[in-house]
Amino acid sequence: MKNPKHIKALAARSAEQQIPSDHAQLLATKWMSTTKLAELVQTEGLVYKKGKFSAIEEQQLRDAIDKYREEKQVTEEDLLDIIFGKKSKESTFWSDITSAIPQRPLIAVYHHVRRHFHPMAQQGKWTAEEDALLKQAVADLGQQWEKVSPRVGRMSADCRDRYRNHIVNRDIRLTGGWSRDEEERLTQIVTEMTVQQGKNIDNDIFWGKVSERMGGTRGRQQCRIKWTDTLSKTVKNDGQRPRWSPLDAFILVHKVDSMNVMDDTEIDWKTLLDPDWNLWSAHSLQRRWLTMKRSIKGYENMSHLDIMEILRTKKAQVPDPLGTGRKRKDRKVMSSEAIEEDPGVDDDHIDDS
Repeated sequence: MKNPKHIKALAARSAEQQIPSDHAQLLATKWMSTTKLAELVQTEGLVYKKGKFSAIEEQQLRDAIDKYREEKQVTEEDLLDIIFGKKSKESTFWSDITSAIPQRPLIAVYHHVRRHFHPMAQQGKWTAEEDALLKQAVADLGQQWEKVSPRVGRMSADCRDRYRNHIVNRDIRLTGGWSRDEEERLTQIVTEMTVQQGKNIDNDIFWGKVSERMGGTRGRQQCRIKWTDTLSKTVKNDGQRPRWSPLDAFILVHKVDSMNVMDDTEIDWKTLLDPDWNLWSAHSLQRRWLTMKRSIKGYENMSHLDIMEILRTKKAQVPDPLGTGRKRKDRKVMSSEAIEEDPGVDDDHIDDS
């Protein structure tokens, strides 16, 4: 559990960070699609953040909303009307609060806040009755998630993800370990869709299409996790499955240190990879980091900087690449289902196209 006072202090310090004023104004005042943002990255050198909001950004957002309510004398009912009203985007509310979060686009803050304040948010696990309602709603309305939502009593995004990841092809979907034939088939599909078309083997993948080509027997999440955590590194390593080494741990600690973040929730794990160190997926790196962090007694009450200092000391010397020769038992490989349910792993930082 993170210390709220600590996060609040870091949020105040982070708010003082400077980005080019013209970029900051653009991000906070213009409603831009992801396509437009990508275009500005190429043409104007725009820098903006994607992925899950960090704990610090969440605190900055809460502070900005509280400040807006206090200055404008806005009630809870008025706030919900601003957020969900038909003319919501016309309010200065969105620009005001976006200005408090460096490098976040207006549209990203809009969707994030609407999800957070949505009356159907955080309802826990899906029940069999809700799944049945979802299947019937999609049968009646198609994949029009805003119309499906009130029929089911869940947020539109939740309905979409539940249907795509757990309902479609449920009757034929396999669970548990993958067979060698399945692994070979997945490798063939991904390489055909990426390498053979000059695309990135890790990022330019549409997992819904991959699942379809697997015959629907494995879902999009199953395919993504199997590829990123197991098969991708084997393909990159000329067919040999690599093992995490002390040298990898050394590199990870020093790469995280070089990010100069105030909290590890700010890290975009994909940015840690480079051409000479790219066997491990962003998902794997985050789990390895969490394992190292949790090995420190009392880490729950420490700041990221304190944890970083301890790990930097532990990993001060470059390990012998050849190792010590000490044998150890192979760790049990987690199933895709177990990985998906790990509450400490942030899948929101990893694209799931």
